[in-house]
Amino acid sequence: MSLISNTLRKNNLRCALVPFITAGFPNISTTINALYALDNNGADVIELGIPYSDALADGPVIQESSKIALNKGVCLDDIISMLKLVTPNLHAPLIIFTYYNPVLAKGILNFVVDISSVGVSGLIIPDLPLEEADYVMKLCDKYDIELILFIAPTSSVHRIKRIIAKSQGCIYLVSSCGVTGVRDQIDDKINNLAKKLKSQTDKVIILGFGISSIEQAKDISKWYIDGMVIGSAFMKIMLHNSSVNSVKLLGEFCNSIKTSIK
Repeated sequence: MSLISNTLRKNNLRCALVPFITAGFPNISTTINALYALDNNGADVIELGIPYSDALADGPVIQESSKIALNKGVCLDDIISMLKLVTPNLHAPLIIFTYYNPVLAKGILNFVVDISSVGVSGLIIPDLPLEEADYVMKLCDKYDIELILFIAPTSSVHRIKRIIAKSQGCIYLVSSCGVTGVRDQIDDKINNLAKKLKSQTDKVIILGFGISSIEQAKDISKWYIDGMVIGSAFMKIMLHNSSVNSVKLLGEFCNSIKTSIK
């Protein structure tokens, strides 16, 4: 069993917290401090996004953070160098979120080897075609990386069965169609889908896209899921505050969410 799935299963009856931040925003040093702040304030797993110029699944907040990081010249090699120093000091396992093009540009094997060598435990590629997932998954298996596949509310019954069959252990359930971002409400019909998935597999399920408040997190933690991903709400804090204040506030928000879902 992979470290990601194993960590999520250890939560037993409670819901795990998976905060997301963009690497290199507003700079590498702040990313390092933010990772430590999340790790010290209740993050069970941390998702780190590779900045990308054509992030089709990301909403305006995360797109803006990626744009700023890219404009400052942050690249994959910078992030790999940073993680080589940081990951050994983190208690929470790390998932890399990236689009397929940067993986192809680096070379799939090179990319997987690089992130594995710096202690990354999971990989999410939202635009990876399911038909091309087998080769990526084979490499991830070899280098102890868990490739996490997506299921959307619009996924057909046939496609859901294929995704469940291919999944290494963790499935990402998208809460709504469209891009990431803060939403006032998450459709509770997604809980029905999560319940159906739980009846079909014992693989862990994380829910993401739109969870933005302590109240939402508290309600959703009672659903048929093993963990929740929160991204835009964390990145809003970093966008609207200075580097020093944002790290402090990031830790406080993380701790508040964690406390609410215990």
